[in-house]
Amino acid sequence: MTTLTIRLDDQLDGQLSRLAERSHRTKSDLVREMLRREAAIEELRQTRNLLKPFAERAGYLSDEDFFRDFS
Repeated sequence: MTTLTIRLDDQLDGQLSRLAERSHRTKSDLVREMLRREAAIEELRQTRNLLKPFAERAGYLSDEDFFRDFS
């Protein structure tokens, strides 16, 4: 496991501390979960941006167009 050091302002540190206390988890555990979630969301955004031109050429101009045919 790798260690990453980051600087948090007092407000963010306080918020993270409160969340950790209420959830009975460590701040590190919460931050790891948050980073995993954000990384997954960013990968989805990048994939969507790569596929968007192909979808538009196929006539899918909105999310509703896509879900209409694939839901």
